[in-house]
Amino acid sequence: MQDGGEISGAIQPVEPAQRGRPRRRPAAPIDPRRRPDGIADAPAPVVFGGGIAAGAEAIRAALRHVPASPGVYRMLDKKGDALYVGKARNLKSRVQNYVHVAGLSNRLRRMVAETAALEIVITATEAEALLLECNMIKRLMPRFNVLLRDDKSFPFIHLTAGHPFPQLTKFRGARDKGGAYFGPFASAGAVNRTLITLQKAFLLRSCSDSIFANRVRPCLLYQIKRCSAPCVGRISEQEYKGLLDEAQAFLSGRSHDVQQRLAREMDRAAEALDFEAAAVIRDRIRALSLVQGHQDIHVAGVTDADVIAAYQAGGQTCIQVFFFRGGQNWGNRAYFPSHDRQLAVEEVLAAFVGQFYDNRPKPPLILLSHELAEQALVAEALSLGGPRVRLAVPKRGDKKKLLDRIAATAREALGRRLADSASQRQLLDGVAAAFGLDAAPERIEVYDNSHIQGTNAVGAMIVAGPDGLIKGAYRKFNIKTAAGSDDFDMMREVLRRRFGRALREDPERERGAWPDLVLIDGGQGQLNAARAVLEELGIDGVTIVGIAKGPDRNAGRERFFLPGRPPFSLEPRDPVLYFLQRLRDEAHRFAIGSHRARRTKALGHSPLDAIAGIGARRKQALLRHFGSARAVARAGLAEIARVDGISTAVAKKVYDHFHGDE
Repeated sequence: MQDGGEISGAIQPVEPAQRGRPRRRPAAPIDPRRRPDGIADAPAPVVFGGGIAAGAEAIRAALRHVPASPGVYRMLDKKGDALYVGKARNLKSRVQNYVHVAGLSNRLRRMVAETAALEIVITATEAEALLLECNMIKRLMPRFNVLLRDDKSFPFIHLTAGHPFPQLTKFRGARDKGGAYFGPFASAGAVNRTLITLQKAFLLRSCSDSIFANRVRPCLLYQIKRCSAPCVGRISEQEYKGLLDEAQAFLSGRSHDVQQRLAREMDRAAEALDFEAAAVIRDRIRALSLVQGHQDIHVAGVTDADVIAAYQAGGQTCIQVFFFRGGQNWGNRAYFPSHDRQLAVEEVLAAFVGQFYDNRPKPPLILLSHELAEQALVAEALSLGGPRVRLAVPKRGDKKKLLDRIAATAREALGRRLADSASQRQLLDGVAAAFGLDAAPERIEVYDNSHIQGTNAVGAMIVAGPDGLIKGAYRKFNIKTAAGSDDFDMMREVLRRRFGRALREDPERERGAWPDLVLIDGGQGQLNAARAVLEELGIDGVTIVGIAKGPDRNAGRERFFLPGRPPFSLEPRDPVLYFLQRLRDEAHRFAIGSHRARRTKALGHSPLDAIAGIGARRKQALLRHFGSARAVARAGLAEIARVDGISTAVAKKVYDHFHGDE
């Protein structure tokens, strides 16, 4: 499965008569402009005036160009954005179903009503179509599909290669380096805990090759018995290889054999009265036992497998994924995919599995809590281009008990999420009451600025909604036009850029990216500046509130400023006040962090970098001669020309750069 960009490999669209050559069949006349995703040409949308009848007519018109072949189809709105991505064994038959709107669910009827055009990609088989569908859903994020928004990679343990004393380290990313990889682990915390224990048990080095090559005495890890100090020759290459083999055996699931071997070595050392060596081996055995003590879930026959259980309630679904490798449990993670409330848990789970393994390594066995509608097809798709993957839904025995236990974990996680969501809803209802809104806000945007005397100024926007902070929607704005340290001017620039772009990209406010409430960090002055920007852009229907700290800038005595109302405060212990304080503080934190990052980056730059013709060597010569860029700026033309490597013409460039206005 690909992760964006050009399609290649198993999911490349092909002509039935000529394999390997992409074929794109537009459902409408082709626009000479091409879409940026590299999948297919974007057809010119067929717009019939809006509504479900117009959408069905657009699909009916597109059917003339749709073949009875396997492939993937995309429903597009009038702006060319993907509404829905689907796959089919027979594209013509599947797409034809959308014309008969009476038999569609409410979700699909809404989708048809917004459809203006159709795009298709032909594939050789339905399994390839399934892979392409999952890939496109993850890249395009069409809002009528089930969406897996958490796409973080998982960490592994890496035993490096190409060195006499290989390194034991955490690794995340493409596994294209030599050596052995063990995992995945569910979180960085899980892999870090395991690494520490493995260092205690096998004394393998964790330092980089450069540090290893420059050590002259053992580091602290040797002193606390977490490394054998191969860097200074405290262990031979052969002895280190023995430790390495034991670590690989343990990570591969042969932990019992390793412990038995260590127990025999400890007994022999004790019999030889070498109690110090016996104590070292005893500590290693304890470390291995500590790793195994965390394996609270273990089932015979589940060696290399992912166990996936789903639980659905309240229109939401929690999916728990447990990772088992070498017979050991390497942790678990909960997922909450975005989907229509009417979708059954089996449909959500099927979409999740395809997207989850789109760009991740797949184990030979995946145990599921629910039967998938096209389970054999999913297994075939996951097996393309690699070893065979088997999907199973245990009905009895230990594996069924394991899935029941994991499903209970999913139920508890979903219960906590629903409880938090309910609390969040109550807070949003309180915000609506406090500010006189017609309904609880679905999207709150909070703005703040950060700078030091106007330098490296950054504006920040954070977003919150019914599910809490929406960190993927955070934005930072490097201030470009505001003069000096004028906070009002900075706020005007930020809002002008944010809402100007919103007007260009979504003037009808259909995508849910427009705020119901805007919070500005500041008082009446900042509020007036923000209102002026929205009036200038012709935007109404967005409530703006200024939030300013009270006397002596004490938290808890904040004053709120709304148009047409006198400033007011909330009760000091009001939960809504705490909620608004948290939002304000989060915006402040994000703004300061963005400012510090920009300032740190700027520290690495010199005023000399902006002078044309001054490269690294000339800059170094100038700094070596004058000591600093400030001294260069104060120097005269003749003095600059005396620097080695600086000609008269270059010296004049440098002088004019700093004195051009004189």
